[in-house]
Amino acid sequence: METIRNYLETMFARLPITFEVQKAKNELGQMMEDKYTELIKDGKTENEAVGIVISEFGNLDELAEELGISSFVIQGNQKAAAGIRSVALSEVKDYLHDRTRAAYTVALGVLLCIISCCGYLLDVSWNWRGAVYATCFMFLMIAAAIGLFMFSGFVMGKWKFLKQKGCSVDFATAEYVHNRRESFRVTFAMMITIGVILCILSVLPVVIVTSLFSWRSGLGVVLMFVFIGIGVFLLVAAGNMNAGFSTILSLNKSDTMGGSFVPSQKQVRYNNNVISQIMSVYWPTVTCIYLCWSFLSFDWHITWIVWVIAAVVQQLIRAIW
Repeated sequence: METIRNYLETMFARLPITFEVQKAKNELGQMMEDKYTELIKDGKTENEAVGIVISEFGNLDELAEELGISSFVIQGNQKAAAGIRSVALSEVKDYLHDRTRAAYTVALGVLLCIISCCGYLLDVSWNWRGAVYATCFMFLMIAAAIGLFMFSGFVMGKWKFLKQKGCSVDFATAEYVHNRRESFRVTFAMMITIGVILCILSVLPVVIVTSLFSWRSGLGVVLMFVFIGIGVFLLVAAGNMNAGFSTILSLNKSDTMGGSFVPSQKQVRYNNNVISQIMSVYWPTVTCIYLCWSFLSFDWHITWIVWVIAAVVQQLIRAIW
């Protein structure tokens, strides 16, 4: 029966959400269920019953007039003929694998950028007079970070069509991604929580090292940047992986039956790919800016304004893109 339910959802995926379409879907679902039950009672196996039900009720074009949704089916067929690409489950699995790898790659690049200044800080703290080595360390970290960003861009380049072309997924694929997202929810929450805690606690090494070893206060600043770097790494990685699930679940337009497969998929869609990538890590980035500014300046009575400005900027971006 699960197979029949999935097949029914796929049949209506491209049709608009209207009272008539929903009524027809419920009626057809009931007819398929009744036929399946009847076949099972007649001694048919489950596979045989499913095959007979699909062969008898599986062509929506033939049933459209009887169900009173001919105009909606024609509209859906026209949209399909206009170039709506169906993304297979195997492609979705490959995309999620690449997205996870790219998420960690980008997050590592951000981490390297944050700690790139640590060489200078150690040099100043320990008076090594190794400015040349500190400079080399900084440029090596930045070069490695840029290499990671480029690698991530190459890996994800083949998936640009997901946002540049009209695409959709069937019910079984949407359900698979939804289940993956639900199983990732706890990990996502832990990564975000630990990332924020590390950013908040990043000031402790400065306070502790300065109070115990005042002549080595620079070491505390180094540890602060390490804490912030690891925290941002977790925030960026978690945000990018979660955005991968949202990308797939939002392929089915919200005004179609397919768009209602997964209630949690109601995501804001941007018509600019660069803006979409930026907004996927917008709030984690704002959080990092707020924490870094607050702990470096200790102007907590002023830095809260970051949240107000960020909210206004988000609404402006949504209005424009």
